[in-house]
Amino acid sequence: MNRWEPVLQRLWRDHTRTSQVTHVESLTSSPGVREDWPGWVSPAVVERMAESGMPEPWSHQVRAANLAHGGNNVIIATGTASGKSLGFLLPAAAAVAEGGSVLYLAPTKALAADQARMLSELALPGVRAATYDGDTAAEERRRVRAHANYVLTNPDMLHRSILARHAAWAGFLRRLRYVVVDEAHHYRGVFGSHVAQILRRLRRVCARYRSAPRFVLASATSAAPADTAQRLTGLPVVAVTQDASARASLRFALVEPELTEMTGEHGAPVRRAATAVAADLLADLVAQEVSTLVFVRSRQGAELVAMAAQRALADAGRPDLSRRVAAYRGGYLAKDRRSLERRLRSGELLGLASTNALELGVDVTGLDAVLLAGWPGTRASLWQQVGRAGRGGRDALALFVARDDPLDTYLVHHPEAIFGQGVEATVLDPDNPYVLAPHLCAAAEELPLTPEDLAVFGPATAEVLADLVDRGMLRRRPRGWFWTRREHACDLADIRGAGGPPVQIVEEDSGLLLGSVDEAAAHTAVHPGAVHLHQGLTYVVSELDLEGGIALVRGENPDYSTWAREVTEIEILKTLREEAWGDAAVRFGEVRVARQVVGYLRRDLRTGAVLGEQPLELPERVLRSRAVWWTVGREAEERLRAEGVELRGAAHAAEHASIGLLPLFATCDRWDIGGVSTALHADTGLLTVFVYDGHEGGAGFAERGYAAARDWLRATRDAVAACECAAGCPSCIQSPKCGNGNEPLSKPGAVRLLDALLGAA
Repeated sequence: MNRWEPVLQRLWRDHTRTSQVTHVESLTSSPGVREDWPGWVSPAVVERMAESGMPEPWSHQVRAANLAHGGNNVIIATGTASGKSLGFLLPAAAAVAEGGSVLYLAPTKALAADQARMLSELALPGVRAATYDGDTAAEERRRVRAHANYVLTNPDMLHRSILARHAAWAGFLRRLRYVVVDEAHHYRGVFGSHVAQILRRLRRVCARYRSAPRFVLASATSAAPADTAQRLTGLPVVAVTQDASARASLRFALVEPELTEMTGEHGAPVRRAATAVAADLLADLVAQEVSTLVFVRSRQGAELVAMAAQRALADAGRPDLSRRVAAYRGGYLAKDRRSLERRLRSGELLGLASTNALELGVDVTGLDAVLLAGWPGTRASLWQQVGRAGRGGRDALALFVARDDPLDTYLVHHPEAIFGQGVEATVLDPDNPYVLAPHLCAAAEELPLTPEDLAVFGPATAEVLADLVDRGMLRRRPRGWFWTRREHACDLADIRGAGGPPVQIVEEDSGLLLGSVDEAAAHTAVHPGAVHLHQGLTYVVSELDLEGGIALVRGENPDYSTWAREVTEIEILKTLREEAWGDAAVRFGEVRVARQVVGYLRRDLRTGAVLGEQPLELPERVLRSRAVWWTVGREAEERLRAEGVELRGAAHAAEHASIGLLPLFATCDRWDIGGVSTALHADTGLLTVFVYDGHEGGAGFAERGYAAARDWLRATRDAVAACECAAGCPSCIQSPKCGNGNEPLSKPGAVRLLDALLGAA
């Protein structure tokens, strides 16, 4: 009997819980395949590895290390906990022994710090490793530049500090042999596109110092990893994808929370919140001393899950275990995050509710179970998160708890969409002019751009350079293009798409800094009246000063949570591609989107029921982006009207549902995209449904939707039709961020409208 059977039986002994389980998948264990150490690895390194518990490497580690040592650019795309680090560590250690240097890039400071801790424990001969990030003091930075030969940093510091001050790094860059890009699947969308241009700038600066480092990338399993790595680095890359590591067995259950007696907007049925179910499960597992990690979609959700589990354990007479549960998320101060990581590694914490900040390769060995409160956005992220359990070779347990939305509901009733599919390809677009332009400016400030550099930055470079010259940002001279301004060009690129400097969250009475939030997210996360959770304490935002970058909060204990609502208008600027489906058509192109947060909902913490809505007056935000949109044609519209279909409600419902299902076909989250629908759009003269990228210049998600339009819209239609509600609910057509209060919506109309579209196709 699998060791999880008694645990599962205890978890599901309550009949109401048993009815929630829609599927259980069993994945068998694998012993793995080991090989001898490569002959070029020094005996001292082999000895240190053996002392650390690795007598022999897995075969995929040997293949990757041999390829990199042989002068190839390599991507290791294997499962979580498959030992990808050794694949780049072996050639890196050999390079250092020969007098070379290594630059390690991680998407987060936490991962770089974890790698530094691992290197310190290994104590490989000759390796002088040091982290270089925003928390590194000025004096320590000078020491790192002068003495370290293995520098661990992030793309932000490479962009703003190392490249901008490359002369201070001349010795390190001259000796640079390898650039390690860890967790490469994280570099997608706009962020990934920015990182792609930063890596091109790095290659160009290295050439100035006569070095040509090889790139070694480590990634979760993904589709077409070599192609993705080539787009990221601009260089040919060899992929290592055959995972030869040992695998623990896994029991993976899909859970749909039960319907409650409450009703939501317009009388819609309401399921129990995924976070509430996850909190109960976390408390039950911790009570059985099962070390458990819960992944939650939002910072507020992580806090709520931890608080609810703590409360449940205390109420059950286990205050000792209550103190062994905590929340972890971005926005915490660095010292607080490091403390939580240490407590989790040591076993002091048994339960942790986290955002995807712990999805990456931070070492949290010894976990038994992973709960996912909501779909993490992609299958790649799903398996990355699930892989956090069973890391010591022990059998693992995973539970996916569906949120009350179209995608999650579809997935728990279509397990083949999870278990029968490969992972997605990573979407990024380095040629996006809104991404490329600021990096060309930064590159010109680092070293004047020459005609020979155009090939490094991609086919759109010449056109973007001409525009930058016209705008007076660059000056053309016989020797090339020069930066013309006094300010630093690196400040032009907002590489994480935050939209501006972070907003500081400050406790009103004490002046204590609690954390921060991106400026773009501030409109929805810390608007006046928003409930803000921080390390188990609840606050309400009293004031948001966007110009000053401060949100003031006061301690309160409301019995509700808050959800922001925004309205959107869209204008077609240029059609780039189109496909006619009879009289219907699907198009992709450039759009102008104007968005404004107009209010927020208050939802009961216990039931999720809507308690009321408060209006807000926040400034409008405008972006130029890319969208996919579709029309059914005038004859189809007239036929639907004759059948009694209310077109505004049908289009609005189809828009919500299609936004919910797009993440199944594009590497995105529903919060990365937005939508607009209208029964008569000014630019088309027809009923039109838009889904757009929520990033300046686009992020590639809408383009992927256009390419997969038939499958995407068919899945959307099937999800709406299969939902057991009568007139629409959050599981099919209602959206929590709808600025129109989910009005009007027509579930049967959406099915008829999508039938008309797909019938034309």
